[in-house]
Amino acid sequence: MTALRDYSAAITQPTLTTEAPHYDEVVAADGTLRPGWRMLAESAIQITEADLRRVSGDIERFLANDGVTYTPPEQEPGPWRLDPFPLIIDAAEWVPLEVGLAQRTELLNAILVDLYGPQRLLSSGVLPPSVVFGHQGFLRVGARASASDPHPLLLSAADLGRNAAGEWQVLADRAQAPSGIGYAMENRRVISRVMPELYRQAGLHRMAPFFQAMRSTLIDSAPGNSPNPRVVVLSPGTHSETAYDQAFVASSLGFPLVEGSDLVMREGAVWLRVLGRLERVDVILRRVDAAWSDALELRKNSQLGVAGLSEAVRRGSVRVVNGLGAGVLENPALLPFMSAMCETLLDEPLRLPSVQTYWAGDDRSLAYILDNLDGLVIRAIDSPLDVDHLPADELRDIIRGEPHRYVGQEPLALSQSPTLDVRGVRPQVLTLRTFTLRYGSTYRPLVGGLATVFEAGLPASSKDVWVLKDKPDDADQGLTDVLPLTNVRAPVAMVPRVLEDMFWFGRYAERAEDMLRLVLTAHASAEDFRSRPQTAGGASLAVLMTAIARLSGAPFEEGQLDEDFRSLLLDAHRPGSVAQSISALRETAQSVRDQLSPDTWQAFSSTDRASSALVSYHYSHQVAESAGRMLTGILSLQGVTSNMMRDPGSRMIGAGRAIERGLQLCHLLRSTTTVRRGIDVDRDVHNAVLSAAESAVTHRRRYRGYVRLAGVLELLLLDADNPRSLAFGIADLRQNLTAMPGSTGSTRPERLLDDLADELERVEIAALTAIDGENRPNLERFLDGYRNQLTRFADAVGELHFAPAPVPRSFGFANAQAVEE
Repeated sequence: MTALRDYSAAITQPTLTTEAPHYDEVVAADGTLRPGWRMLAESAIQITEADLRRVSGDIERFLANDGVTYTPPEQEPGPWRLDPFPLIIDAAEWVPLEVGLAQRTELLNAILVDLYGPQRLLSSGVLPPSVVFGHQGFLRVGARASASDPHPLLLSAADLGRNAAGEWQVLADRAQAPSGIGYAMENRRVISRVMPELYRQAGLHRMAPFFQAMRSTLIDSAPGNSPNPRVVVLSPGTHSETAYDQAFVASSLGFPLVEGSDLVMREGAVWLRVLGRLERVDVILRRVDAAWSDALELRKNSQLGVAGLSEAVRRGSVRVVNGLGAGVLENPALLPFMSAMCETLLDEPLRLPSVQTYWAGDDRSLAYILDNLDGLVIRAIDSPLDVDHLPADELRDIIRGEPHRYVGQEPLALSQSPTLDVRGVRPQVLTLRTFTLRYGSTYRPLVGGLATVFEAGLPASSKDVWVLKDKPDDADQGLTDVLPLTNVRAPVAMVPRVLEDMFWFGRYAERAEDMLRLVLTAHASAEDFRSRPQTAGGASLAVLMTAIARLSGAPFEEGQLDEDFRSLLLDAHRPGSVAQSISALRETAQSVRDQLSPDTWQAFSSTDRASSALVSYHYSHQVAESAGRMLTGILSLQGVTSNMMRDPGSRMIGAGRAIERGLQLCHLLRSTTTVRRGIDVDRDVHNAVLSAAESAVTHRRRYRGYVRLAGVLELLLLDADNPRSLAFGIADLRQNLTAMPGSTGSTRPERLLDDLADELERVEIAALTAIDGENRPNLERFLDGYRNQLTRFADAVGELHFAPAPVPRSFGFANAQAVEE
């Protein structure tokens, strides 16, 4: 039996359960396939559970390679989950849904215009005032009779569910900062790769034209007549729940992803801080909740938005998408009044109904809610309400205390769809998130969406949504042509925060690479010593482990070398460890995701798989195997970044790498070469140093295997042709620094770089190798001094090129301080 046949047989069997029946998205009540699946029956019916397991593994690998993550509230980031079964909707079924979505978004826009303008809904009694004024999403600073924008809502989303009869109902409207469209696009990219035959046969609508239309809409929404308006995507940062989604949208649309600290209010307008100058911002695609968007007029302790943004919006100098007050549309207490508001504002009946909702502010509805607490879903209108642990009497008291703040909703027996999990293919309930865009003069829903699968009431995975075409030659998304865009070259946006992240991206990558090389060298030495304990290998191994300990802040213990190596590779909480450097590197890359190639995430996927193998296998040789695979992943990053445009960001990556390579080399040489330990031990140590510095082959060819410290130092300090040397690093730094817009030839970083170059030119190898007892004091002083100079140089680069914005301070704190004084 195949997966669909097994599923169909299980679904159509009679059961004794008392649970409400669910509409099945694949199998009709008579056991036949639904129209959308019927078209794919020849291919789909042949898929076995083994095929699905293979596809599921491919999905997991592709998502990991793309670095797709999701951060549940108050949890650590985790992998995005995608089920191999798509949600398929045929053309005939989609048409009325599309009409209903377009009408609903037009209605939401009309409600928004009315609530912040004439307020006819309130004055006529169609909508009770406490529904609006009791909701935190209603921003009084935006309500004014002079509000003139007829289309403040450019992008919205709606969460839908089917009832037992298969009818779509709206569970919630998303208008403040709708998220998920990036995940929807990623789902489509992955599914099209892992099931190409089924995807091609389906004949579904591609999603790319919708993104093109979205880009056109945002550019066209700019106020004024700027020939080349600046559009930015405002993000709360990398710790946001949907950070990946935000970066994907910014990268796909070609707009810079910015944070509040990158923007500043000047002369009634919003400006982007770009390399020592300010550039006017015309449109902000907001992914920060309105309450956190303005510390001056909204939430005084916010550090996520732009102080004064509300004033800029009132002046019309910037367009915020969606408007700062759009959060009021997400109020579930609006749902009972949707039909009446549609009749009043659009003069037509509501085509897409909402789930049955009762507002407790109405006496009759309040009585019904209190009498049926066990059978309703109780929700607060603007905050999460955890009622699972509350006794019924206590919940009744809470609702009676502020009835206008609560609603009760009839639970919907959501539709179900086959879903693959560890137990096999089973039916799971799902919801559908749709997206609607104002494009030209109309609202156009995305032909597709994002489906969420629930297990035990919690989101468990997602599904791609396939809307099939009526005819093969139908235009994708129904868009025969996208509105013309300006062909003027967009200005490059490289804010100081991004430059700093790029700089540390280079440093963390180099730090991880150098520690991996040192671990591999030390592990090889340890394996050699275990096989030949009578040699001098023990002493040279101790030197290498001491060097590692100085870099990682933890001494090693004899007899526990493998545990120490594993800790260096896996323990992200150990300072200086490979795991810590990769973790910091990943977080830095997340913050500039829109600037990096998608290939970047394949490198992290490679290191993750190597780490997992090391956790699973406890053999000693697995340390070297995993470390080598991790090194390959990190080295691939260098290949990815080498193909970047030579803009200031790539220059900072190069500068960060060169600085960190110099610092790591100074640490390595300081720990290994400044003490004389005897001919045999020194020879082993110097060979290990060359190996860790990836210069062993060059040294062998140049000196024909004769290892002496003078040759090692000449190659690693002064050879300008050796990419691992200090001299090469100086030349690399000069090239990258000179190309930076803030460099003039006389800045402090450039002066300090000249001092570093002069210090190298004065070096005499013979003087460095001079011995005083067992020590080489000249070499010690040089390495310590050079390392300190290089650290000062790095700090100076930051002070010049990463000049931070003023630290955000709570206005409440400032006022309190003034009162105390």
